[in-house]
Amino acid sequence: MNEMTLAYWNQYWKDSEEHPPTDVEAFQFGDDANTLAELVVSGKKTATCSAHILYDIENEPLPYVGQYAIVLNAADRPVAIIQTTEVTIQAMNEVSEAFALAEGEGTYIEWWDIHERFFSELLYSYQLSFAPNMNIVCERFTVVDRFNAKE
Repeated sequence: MNEMTLAYWNQYWKDSEEHPPTDVEAFQFGDDANTLAELVVSGKKTATCSAHILYDIENEPLPYVGQYAIVLNAADRPVAIIQTTEVTIQAMNEVSEAFALAEGEGTYIEWWDIHERFFSELLYSYQLSFAPNMNIVCERFTVVDRFNAKE
């Protein structure tokens, strides 16, 4: 986590009686970090998904309800803090239209096309192939803070 992001995280928790979680991560969404970050800040993006198999390959824990994360733009600058409100694992071809729309990237068909391309390219880098019934981790989240510093 870069210095600006860490300072933002610490500022968010400064006046809280709770201790900040230690497992927070800072990340960029997808392959168009600026557009997706803007969708989060505007409230249009309230969900995301990832390939389930990559958690095993990369030995990463699954997300969980209550987890915080810091959303970064393409320049690795923080734009918001989000908190996970729901996590499910399901086949991609069983994802509801409501969930796809909550990702904020257009219609269900547009969501499918974007994610099929994204997952195909990502999985190819691991010598894996995309399948319509592959399991994905579906997360819903809420924005708990927006970064308002002047740049």
